[in-house]
Amino acid sequence: MSEIFLDIETTGLSYKDNHKIVEVACIETNDLTPTKRIFHKILNPERNVPEEAFKIHGFSTEFLKDKPKFSEIADELLNFIQDNDLIIHNASFDIPFINHELKLIKKNTITQNKIIDTLELARGKYPGTSNSLDALCRRFNIDLSRRIKHNAVLDCDLLREVYIYLLDAKEPKLSFNSEIEKKTNQSKIIEYSKKVVKPSEEELKNHNLFLKTKLKKNYF
Repeated sequence: MSEIFLDIETTGLSYKDNHKIVEVACIETNDLTPTKRIFHKILNPERNVPEEAFKIHGFSTEFLKDKPKFSEIADELLNFIQDNDLIIHNASFDIPFINHELKLIKKNTITQNKIIDTLELARGKYPGTSNSLDALCRRFNIDLSRRIKHNAVLDCDLLREVYIYLLDAKEPKLSFNSEIEKKTNQSKIIEYSKKVVKPSEEELKNHNLFLKTKLKKNYF
């Protein structure tokens, strides 16, 4: 089964205030390695975009007027997601928005998928600190230079990197730029790799000495 990294941009903070989705993106991975399958749609929210939201994602009311409505892309989105695991940063924001839009057009909501919320994972590992996507990228030294404004496709890709660090999993090394660059108008190749540092003989000697003395004294 694949994993789907998902992100949305909206006109505001709550669908209860009649705010709508203006962008939705998904990146498919297999064992956290990108398959290069991407779902990305910019949407007409059928309402004005407040200035505060425009400053975040850069989508104006005028720009979105000729874009498809959520109802026109809903089936394609659901077909892309299927029953795969969903990995989302702050899922309690994204999922209610998507499910509200689905309910409005009488479609089945997202209820069966396993949802992994990286915000909750980060809060568990780093309590009492900022765990926004930006903050986590800075914590893990992930390049944020491409993130001038919020962009759902780019955010999915950054989230994939963050998630690997949260799991402390080994990062697959590859060049994954063609599809992402098409969506973000970037030309920089993204290289994914973690550096493995082997201990020196002296470090191993000191470590073994520590085990023989400190641990034996304290625990055995």
